[in-house]
Amino acid sequence: MSDIFENDIDDENENLAALEDSDIRKNTDGADENFVYPKPLYLVKLEYSSEGVYCSVPKKFPELKKGDAVIIPTRYGKDLATVLGKADHPIGIKPSDIVTVERKATDADLKKYEELAEKEESAFKTFREKVALHKLDMKLVSVHFLLEESKALFFFSSENRVDFRELVKDLVSIFKMRIELRQIGVRDETRITGGLGVCGRPCCCHCVSDKLAPVSIKMAKEQGLSLNSMKISGQCGRLLCCLSYEFNWYSEARKTLPNEGVHVFYDGTQFKITDVNPLTKMIKMLGEDGRILEIPAKRFEKENSNRWKIN
Repeated sequence: MSDIFENDIDDENENLAALEDSDIRKNTDGADENFVYPKPLYLVKLEYSSEGVYCSVPKKFPELKKGDAVIIPTRYGKDLATVLGKADHPIGIKPSDIVTVERKATDADLKKYEELAEKEESAFKTFREKVALHKLDMKLVSVHFLLEESKALFFFSSENRVDFRELVKDLVSIFKMRIELRQIGVRDETRITGGLGVCGRPCCCHCVSDKLAPVSIKMAKEQGLSLNSMKISGQCGRLLCCLSYEFNWYSEARKTLPNEGVHVFYDGTQFKITDVNPLTKMIKMLGEDGRILEIPAKRFEKENSNRWKIN
């Protein structure tokens, strides 16, 4: 095992802010807490982009089951999606995010979807050849042909803005359909391609949800994690999505505990709190006489003067 995973090697000069997204905002922006979501409400997934979409169904529509294929309207046009199940408690979505299922997919739809998938493989090669011909700085991530519209989507990543007008003309002449090129960010790229995280499990953005809470360095600090970018960032080069899972619990737990650096007089000696562990409820202190003590958090009590004492 590499030493970097055995020791805390924190580089004080490392720019940890670069791990955060440039525009951190809550996914709940625009959400209406008073909105009554339609029932039944389903969560479906667009396989080509791993995007989750919340859907309602028309009246007297047959009940959908996990794994069913349906046709829904998307931002790009009508397309096929896979039902993941009912969404009893949707979180962080706006009323405008909900679409209505058009119909269940037929055998003909599924057959056409498979045929288009084969066509996507050859389109991938064609795109890369044309990019090389035009000498463009573009990395193709995914290709998708819409099921019910004559339209091809090409998702690519690039560190710079790309003038792809001539490339689009070439692609239109080859595929004889509408072409849409979408430049995506590193998180979107990982969501589409997938992969394994440092935990050994599939990336959360790919297999759990694409609507995860935004992550900040504060979350890593609150949980007492090493601020080593190798440990707290994923394959996308951004902070691990899972840092947000337990953040609220740590935040609440620390409200009842003293902070690191606080001084406490105990056993005739002044001590400085050096480590607070919300999970084990143990607090470590270093005394002026050199003693290192570890005391249960339940023995700490906050006095009226906001000073802490040990019972």
